[in-house]
Amino acid sequence: MIPQLPLALRWPRRQRFEHFHPGANAAALAAVEQLAHAPGMPWLYLAGAAGSGKSHLLMAACQAAIAGGRTVQYLPLASLRDKAAAIRGVAGSEFLALDDLGAIAGDRDAEHALFDVYNRAKAEGAALLFAAEALPSQLGLGLPDLRSRLGACQQALLKPLDDAERRAVLRQQAASRGIELDDTVLDWLFNRYARDLGALLDLLDRLDQASLAAQRRITVPFLRGLLREKQE
Repeated sequence: MIPQLPLALRWPRRQRFEHFHPGANAAALAAVEQLAHAPGMPWLYLAGAAGSGKSHLLMAACQAAIAGGRTVQYLPLASLRDKAAAIRGVAGSEFLALDDLGAIAGDRDAEHALFDVYNRAKAEGAALLFAAEALPSQLGLGLPDLRSRLGACQQALLKPLDDAERRAVLRQQAASRGIELDDTVLDWLFNRYARDLGALLDLLDRLDQASLAAQRRITVPFLRGLLREKQE
């Protein structure tokens, strides 16, 4: 039985183009926006390390394509149990985003299913957007024809924001909420939490709510107390 696909998932509100902080990735952002907004653009393959913004761009592209009246499917391959069945279940969408392609490397059935989807999308004039941590030639795919097809896509390498850029974004987002984050607080956060920007912004959401409830500024003692309460 083919598992239900995430056709109508609740799109994260922050995963939109206007919330993507490009840093050195402005060209990649522009290419994804073109693919999402204009049918007929070259298919795109995004490669980059964890935290570089791949999933953010795929979800933003899906939301933009929906706003433009196109039917959309997003497949987070790493989280799907039967990847081959899920890929084969894709049908009829005008815009398809496939995340974490490395999750199917070495899975013969899933690789063949993706090869078939690629060819069908080409015949139907659909748009495909791919993302993985490595380029097609470095992904460990066993199907040569699939490597060749993916390698023919326009490719963009994403670079994670550096610490200074992440700090600037976090400080800017905090300021937009009326929160002042001094260097001591930022040092504490960056030393103890994942430096993925999305995770840091999610943490800022929680800190904002907690500081409002407690009617306190966000300071290191406040953060320590909040963490202690959470652990207890």
